[in-house]
Amino acid sequence: MSTFTNPDTNSLRELFNTTKTIALVGASPKPERPSNRVMAFLLGRGFHVIPVNPGQAGDKIHRQKVYARLADIPEPVDMVDIFRNSEDAGGVVDEAIAIKAKAVWMQLNVINEEAARRAQAAGLTVVMDRCPAIEIPQIFVADWRKTN
Repeated sequence: MSTFTNPDTNSLRELFNTTKTIALVGASPKPERPSNRVMAFLLGRGFHVIPVNPGQAGDKIHRQKVYARLADIPEPVDMVDIFRNSEDAGGVVDEAIAIKAKAVWMQLNVINEEAARRAQAAGLTVVMDRCPAIEIPQIFVADWRKTN
């Protein structure tokens, strides 16, 4: 039975409003891949997105330099967005903790409760089995409607 609960809408809104730099682990140069589309979406919303993919390191995806590992990124990272399978997400979460990221976001169908607990214990905000490209429009369109 799951004991993990994702942050509520207000907490997600605050997370997006305070996030500037996102490391996207599992970034793909292939336009048909969800990671590529989500990266383009986030860039289009003004986030600084750093692609992470060992097989693409040194290349560029959406004109952004690709790094092999989170530890190779030479600047602070606010959020780590994980496009890896659930089992591999645990190692990525540990890397996110090591670089002192503020949040980890496990994409749709990426569920690793043990890793989520480790991240929360280290003080990170954790989102699991969700997609920011789905959440952002829902949260901010709702905000827009409230003010108009």
